[in-house]
Amino acid sequence: MSPVSIPPPQCLKKRLFVPHRYMFGPGPSNVPSRILLAGAQPVIGHMHPETFEIMSDIKSGIQYLFQTKNRTTLAVSGTGHAAMECAIFNTVEPGESVLVAVNGIWGERAADMAERIGARVNTIVASPGSYLTNAEIERALSEHRPVLFFLAHGESSTGVLHPLDGIGELCHKNNCLFLVDSVASVGGAPLYMDQQGIDILYTGSQKVLNVPPGTAPISFSERACQKAFSRKTKPASFFLDLSWLANYWGCDDKPARMYHHTGPVTAFYSLREGLAVLADEGLENSWERHQKVAEYFHAGLESMGLKLFVKEKRARLPTVTTIVAPHGYDWKEITAYIMKTHNLEISGGLGPSVGLVLRVGLMGCNSSKANVDMVLAALRDALKHCHRSKV
Repeated sequence: MSPVSIPPPQCLKKRLFVPHRYMFGPGPSNVPSRILLAGAQPVIGHMHPETFEIMSDIKSGIQYLFQTKNRTTLAVSGTGHAAMECAIFNTVEPGESVLVAVNGIWGERAADMAERIGARVNTIVASPGSYLTNAEIERALSEHRPVLFFLAHGESSTGVLHPLDGIGELCHKNNCLFLVDSVASVGGAPLYMDQQGIDILYTGSQKVLNVPPGTAPISFSERACQKAFSRKTKPASFFLDLSWLANYWGCDDKPARMYHHTGPVTAFYSLREGLAVLADEGLENSWERHQKVAEYFHAGLESMGLKLFVKEKRARLPTVTTIVAPHGYDWKEITAYIMKTHNLEISGGLGPSVGLVLRVGLMGCNSSKANVDMVLAALRDALKHCHRSKV
């Protein structure tokens, strides 16, 4: 055997250095030291009883976060996209009808995922910055007769908080499951999974929970489980197969847990701690804090002459604010200037809002009036120093 021909990379001989930044974009958010330290605890086995105890704590925390008694409640090993695929892949079979509400990029992504597994996908579209009425949703349900209806509660690409009341009832009247994406909203805005008739709800760890990206809480109602566990074909993904995941998380009646995948145990530690931080504050207190900080931020923006992209106040997402891109400025120059000068991340639009908005995320521990003042000062500075076209 000849000697190795690829030498050790010189870059890996340097010690890792990661700068501190104010993460005020749409996510991920900053991680408090309490949660970072939890993730640095010693690694133990993913099938050890202590890990199962931590997983049980996580399940209880998710049930509190989602306000649900669902037994099949767990965290997918992956980001919010993994949870989105888990929801769709387990409850939809090839040829079945799926209805997707598109009021930003996440509806577009859900439609793409459903199409990839052979579903017949129909969309109902709201213009960026607006939302769908229950009457519009009811007409689409009646027309397309889907087995699943997808809706993003907090549409982070446009800054819309979509109303949920009454939609679950409409879905069930039409023999349809109600799937809700709450990645950008849960913990920061009121949401009641059981009371609002939501069949599948998921989020990501890196927003209001202030946990590093990589775990995605998800919960399935009994109605959703019946659909998933009575399917005629296997789910398209082994990794996201709910029957395996439910067993690993102790959500079924089997006497023993079977090896499915190597759970990211240190990520579980962090997720448990993020849920514990939220429980310490209390959901209602967190909702109120995010709303008050958002209103303070919106008033500050308007006092600067900036406009909010979402016109209707009650439809504004309190965690991610969309600001109409200032006329005459290059939004890319603004975000780059703020990053370079203030070490602070804000972002431009995404999907249908590209070029139209600036997005500022103040989630979890980042949601404070002091951080609002920091963002407002950075924006004032950027508007003073960035090039403005006279056209």
